[in-house]
Amino acid sequence: MEMKCLEKELKENSYPGRGIIIGRSQDGTKAVAAYFIMGRSENSRNRIFVEDGEGIRTQAFDPSKLTDPSLIIYAPVRVLGNKTIVTNGDQTDTIYQGMDCQLTFEQSLRSREFEPDGPNYTPRISGIMHVENGKYSYAMSILKSNNGNPESCNRFTFAYENAPAGEGHFIHTYQCDGNPLPSFEGEPKLVAIPDDMEAFAAMLWASLNEENKVSLFVRYIDIATGNYESKIINKNH
Repeated sequence: MEMKCLEKELKENSYPGRGIIIGRSQDGTKAVAAYFIMGRSENSRNRIFVEDGEGIRTQAFDPSKLTDPSLIIYAPVRVLGNKTIVTNGDQTDTIYQGMDCQLTFEQSLRSREFEPDGPNYTPRISGIMHVENGKYSYAMSILKSNNGNPESCNRFTFAYENAPAGEGHFIHTYQCDGNPLPSFEGEPKLVAIPDDMEAFAAMLWASLNEENKVSLFVRYIDIATGNYESKIINKNH
């Protein structure tokens, strides 16, 4: 699979929507995750990321302007033991609860499908990172309508065992801007993951469309110890 330039992918797409990047740092020592949100409506843009325990949640920047919280207020990142869950909706909680009851990542998502926001039917994208005893694997999922037909849900899971150093995968909700918004297609894109969290976060933030970007979260987890460092960037502050 050809490795894509993540900076180019983002700069040339004014509206990938929400995106998840998961991989392993170039030096092999860190498990890396990034999640960003974008918005076209005032309601979508009126958000920030805030820390919530070991994870994060979205909250309204200006509560007086919040109109419909149903699809925009949720916890994108939660931690369950040695697993870190990253998603674009409240299915974070579904995965957390399912895996806490010994279901797999894929089984946990069986009860969910794409978002009920026709005509876009925004895909639900999710990721799970598993760091244990110096080993690191991850998986990604997308639940999408059948080419815009809400009668059928298409479910895809991509699992990456013993994640190789310097490699990651990028999945996002929309192919590009449009009305209705076309859903992401194909496998997650192969991208490079650097060692420097600050530089990685800065590149991602600078590459996202200035008008549409809302918030970014990046986390680097030490695979040997499980310790992590994180960075949040909010357009509203």
